[in-house]
Parts: sequence; C-alpha cells; structure tokens
Amino acid sequence: MLAALTGALTELEACLEAETALIGAGRIRDGLAEEARKSELSGAYVLRLQEAKANVVALARLAPPALAAFRSRQAAFERVMERNQTVIATARAVSEGLIRGLSEAVEREARPKLYGLPSRGPGAVAPAAAPLVFSGRF
Repeated sequence: MLAALTGALTELEACLEAETALIGAGRIRDGLAEEARKSELSGAYVLRLQEAKANVVALARLAPPALAAFRSRQAAFERVMERNQTVIATARAVSEGLIRGLSEAVEREARPKLYGLPSRGPGAVAPAAAPLVFSGRF
C-alpha cells in the first residue's frame, strides 16, 4: 500500500517539477500542457492517500520504518509544491503587470491629441482664468 502511494507521489512530483521548470523558463503554454495528466496523477495520489489514512493504525504497527520514510518523502513533496506555487504566482504577477502596462499604453494612444495644453480631452475642466480688473477712471 505504501509502495503504491510512494509511486503515485513520485510521479506527481516529477510532473510538478517539469511544470515548474517550464513556467519558470517563461514557457507557460508548455508548462500548462500537462494539466490533464497532473489532474489524473493528483487524483490517484489522493485516492491512495485516503486508503493509507484509513489504515494508518495498522501501518504504524506493522511497518513503522516504511511509514516514517513516507512521511519524510511527503515533506519533500510539500517543498516541491511550495516552489511550484511560488513560480506560478510569480508568472501570474508578471503577466498581470504586462497586461496592465499594455492596457495603459493603448489607453494613452487612444486619448485625443490636442494642440496647446497637453492632452486635455473633451469634458476636461479648463484652468480658471485670471479675474478681470476694471478701472473707474478714463
């Protein structure tokens, strides 16, 4: 049971490491291409993990070294998951920044270009004029 669980964990970890490497290198489309496989491997891992949790008492009594080895293996897997999530969050932040910058550039180009004061579009409030002074003597 633990061998099957460790095997599922190893396959999922390899898939995540490949995804992390591709996304980290900027090849986002390639990194996300294995989404179906990753989902399938995740499902298999969770299923085997639930089986192990249901039998944890027996595993602890019959195979304590194997259970301890799996727990340390799972801790290493959690570090791989954290690194993967960090790379994905970084890629997301970078892409959002690029989209925001592109949107601002397009908006600047779409503003009307007027002579005189710099780019005041229609409906913009003009600066207040200086007050007029009248003299009572002619």
